[in-house]
Amino acid sequence: MAVRDMTRGNIVRQLVSYTIPLVLGNIFQLAYNAVDSMIAGRFIGAEALAATGMAGPVMNILILGISGICIGAGVLMSSFFGSGSIEKLKRELGTLLVSGTVFSVALTALGVIFIEPLLTVLNVPESIHDMTATYLRVVFIGVPFTYFYNALSQALKSVGDSKTPLKFLMATSILNAALDLFFIGCLGFGIMCSALTTTVSEVLSALLCFIYIYRRVPVLSLRPRELRVDRGMLGATLSYGAVTALQQSVQPIGKVMIQGAVNTLGVATIAAYNAVTKIDDFAYTPEQNISHAMTTFIAQNRGAGNKERAYKGFVRGLVIETVYFVLLAAVVLALNRVIMHLFISGEGADAVVAQGERYLFVMAFLYVFPAFTNGIQGFFRGVGKMKTTLVGTCIQASLRVIFTFILVPYMGIVGICLACAIGWICMLAFQIPAYYHFKHRDLALRSREQAGTAEV
Repeated sequence: MAVRDMTRGNIVRQLVSYTIPLVLGNIFQLAYNAVDSMIAGRFIGAEALAATGMAGPVMNILILGISGICIGAGVLMSSFFGSGSIEKLKRELGTLLVSGTVFSVALTALGVIFIEPLLTVLNVPESIHDMTATYLRVVFIGVPFTYFYNALSQALKSVGDSKTPLKFLMATSILNAALDLFFIGCLGFGIMCSALTTTVSEVLSALLCFIYIYRRVPVLSLRPRELRVDRGMLGATLSYGAVTALQQSVQPIGKVMIQGAVNTLGVATIAAYNAVTKIDDFAYTPEQNISHAMTTFIAQNRGAGNKERAYKGFVRGLVIETVYFVLLAAVVLALNRVIMHLFISGEGADAVVAQGERYLFVMAFLYVFPAFTNGIQGFFRGVGKMKTTLVGTCIQASLRVIFTFILVPYMGIVGICLACAIGWICMLAFQIPAYYHFKHRDLALRSREQAGTAEV
């Protein structure tokens, strides 16, 4: 397997070199929705931009829930491959694919059938109701292919191939943008075309992974009789994936609830919020990826018994997070108007851009908080305290939602910024004492162990 030994060498260089590929992969993942929003807003109008905004949080819940389950399965497959248990590896992959087919098809059916009640819960304005319904119906049809790509991608990563899924994702992201530009920008097709091009790209991603595995990775190539559900494997997969899926779904669930408050402010604000949340996603991604690098660094060094290096890695990681925040804030403050114009043009654009500018000006100063919350989350994942990370995420998301509904009626879109800040500050108020409590116990335990060794 392709491994990265982080127990020796320059700490900052290792953290940065590990983070960069993660950032690239996630940026291309985010590009799907961002390109749809930009092209829909510029060539169809503010209503289309708002409609894709309605669909965004719902899509994120689906994608993050699916990826959480697949990540859990990936842990098992990596373990089986590392131990040479190829038969178990194939049983796990077969279980993942078959059970996932049933789950994703059922999810598609439920999504298509209950689209109207969902739009009612989201308080979607009548002016964009039909557009949003059309977009989401097509998106739900693509759910099984999204699942297959994530499952096959994790299978490839489990045997040491992390570059191939990234290459396929990059290729299909570019294809998605090209199809959008041609059919919507050149031919003038509507919102359904935007959803269809995304679905076509998802189908192609899954198909490319499937073909590559059967041609180049025999260890993952399943015969028809191996495509079945193993109950033991299914239980283990759900056990590993449930916490990850739950934690990854908390934030987009919160966004769906926040969308309900935003929807009372009119189409211009809805469109602006859709645009700035896409910008937020791009802003947060490096912070989250630095956190993932810290997790791996800390886990490897603690596994090697090098706790002091692990704590040094945590501090260096927070420094990297801080440097990134300074650069991010400078870019957002200097280019917020230019960035907003990427999402909207034509009639009604000025109102949307003005709302987005206000949001981004305030948020530029607040990005420092998720830099630190993500960094500390990376530490707790590295030491195996997954429940602590889940509690922290739930604190932030729940308070963000509560204060959004309190502040938005009085402050408009800027109220969302302040609600986010309150959530992050309270999350840090939980994380920082938890970190020092853990560190005190950890170092005390090490002192006792060293004293025992000295006596022997």
